[in-house]
Formats: sequence, C-alpha cells, structure tokens
Amino acid sequence: MHWFGININSRISITKITLAGFAFVAGSMGTMSFTGKLQDINKADTTLSDKNGFKSLFSENKFDATKPYAAQLNPRAVSFVQEYIRKQGKELERMKSWGKPYFDLYDNVLAIYGIPKEMKYLSVIESHLSSGLVSWAGAVGPWQLMDYEAKRFGLRTRGIDDRMDYNKSTHVAAKLMKELYGEFGDWLLVVAAYNGGAGRVRQAIRKANSRDFWVLQYYLPEETRNHVKKFIGTHYVFEGSGGWTTMTADETVVQKALSAKPQEVVLTNDDLENTRVIEISGRYNSLIIANGLAMDITQFNKWNPGFDKSLAEGKKYPMRLKKEKAAIFEARKNNFLMESVRALLEGTVVSK
Repeated sequence: MHWFGININSRISITKITLAGFAFVAGSMGTMSFTGKLQDINKADTTLSDKNGFKSLFSENKFDATKPYAAQLNPRAVSFVQEYIRKQGKELERMKSWGKPYFDLYDNVLAIYGIPKEMKYLSVIESHLSSGLVSWAGAVGPWQLMDYEAKRFGLRTRGIDDRMDYNKSTHVAAKLMKELYGEFGDWLLVVAAYNGGAGRVRQAIRKANSRDFWVLQYYLPEETRNHVKKFIGTHYVFEGSGGWTTMTADETVVQKALSAKPQEVVLTNDDLENTRVIEISGRYNSLIIANGLAMDITQFNKWNPGFDKSLAEGKKYPMRLKKEKAAIFEARKNNFLMESVRALLEGTVVSK
C-alpha cells in the first residue's frame, strides 16, 4: 500500500474543516444502518477491546499494565521501530495534532464494534488518513477498501464512492477487522490479513505451524510483513509514550494506584519566582532535556528528583524549569520526546 509521499488532494483539506463537527455526532450516527447490509447495533461489543490481542507486540507475548510500555516491546520489533521512528517519527508527531478529528471519529466507530482503538493506526499506514487515495490495486479511501469488500457491506463504489466517506468506510473496516480477529485471534495477524488477504495468512500459519507473527512472517509477502511492522512502529509512536490519554481505562486505574508524589523539593523564594512547573508524561530523558535546554544537569536533578524513574514507571511528572527554559521546552517538547525514545531504543539512554 502507499505510504508517505502521497499527493493529498483538496478533498482532504475540505474534509478537515467539517470533520471536527462531524466527529461530534459520529457516535450516534454509528448506530444507524446506512446501507441495506449494515445492521443496527444497540450495544457496544467490548469483548475485543484490550491489549491481549496485541500479544505479539510484547516480549512475553502479553501486556502488563503495571510495567512501562517501552520495556515490554518485543525485541524483534526494536530494530524496525528504531529505523521507522528515524524516517517517519516527525511526520507522525505532527499527525497527532492535525489528525485528531479523524482519530476521534475512528475511536467512536471502532468502540461500537469492540475494536481496540489502536487499530485506527491501520488507516494511517494504509492511506495517511487521505480520503481520496486510490492504490495501484484499486483500493480506495482512508481504509483502502477494495471494490468487492465495499459492495459486500452495501457501499456504493460507482458515481459516488462511499469508500471515500470517513464514517461509512470506518464501519466497514471495523466489520472486516472483527471478522479477521474472529478467525486469527491476534491483531497483528489481522493487519497482515487486511493487507495481504486472509488466505495468505492461513497459508503462512500452515507452513510455519504457528500463529505467532514473528515465526510465520517469512511465509508472508515482503509487502505484508513490512505493513505489519509499519503498524507496530506507528502504534509505538502514538501509544508507547505512556501518557494517560493513550491508556485503556484499566491501565489508567492501575497506573493511578501506582502513582506516588515525588520527594519534596526545597525551593528558595528566587526559585519560586523564576520557575514554573510543566506536567509531562512519556519516556523523556533528563540528560537529553538538560542538554537541549543548555541547563546544568545537577540543577535539573535538584528541581526534579526521581525524574527518569517516575517516567519509566508510566507516571506523570511535575517538571520544574526556569520560565525561559520552560517556554523553549514547550516549543520543542515533541523533538525532546522523539530524541529520548530513539536513545532508549538504541540503548544509549543514561540518567543521573
């Protein structure tokens, strides 16, 4: 499938203007039958919406909400994620902002079908959230639906192409993903089947005698296995920083229970007058921030004891900086985060 470097036509620009308002009502619209073959859904199915289905992402084939996300990433994914962040990290960080209306819409629709909200990143790697993208194979829209799949669920593909409609196409994509998960039971295999077809995944399972993506990947076409790894990289950039907004409800409960106040910091009147506090979360590193702000690491640690340990445990941290340094941090915080995550993946992270 196409990735970055696509030409985004004016349709997506127009859509950005209207999508924020449209996403507001998407939850209620999602329960309506907009085609003859899409059934009304009166109750959200939440049986699938957890990280257990992402077991191949993690080193122990399971996710432990009490431990930092990054520390659990499957070692076989690290080298690809590292390179992926280098190439696409800045673009993905920008997408966190401009893509929010699309992600809000996706979250509303996917929740109806019990699909983990993280699966919205499949649309990122399929189309870069572009409604007007047409692939060489004839797949169309933000979810890159083929003609026969769209018709199977009652979408129009001639004249007005419903595959370009964010709401309608997301309903169909969710139904497809739910079907695939029902067969394969692992969201990484769902990504593989969505890209390369369920038949190829079944064949790979037979040849490898395994349902573990890392075992069967070499029996898949190169495009398909790279597609899965792009999903992992995107998933990591958006979810791996461990902020509260990227956690499931259960994870949030666990992390709040684990949270503890940092040790008390003795501040002078001058400190109070000339510093400010910024609450952050994510795998920021103290030395990277201090160096980037041209700040003495001893002073940083004096104001911010336990900084690296708290963030590594998935906790929020009230970081104190001089007011002028705080303004610089706010302007460059995404760069600091990406540099910190890259250093973590490369094994070069150090702290005081």
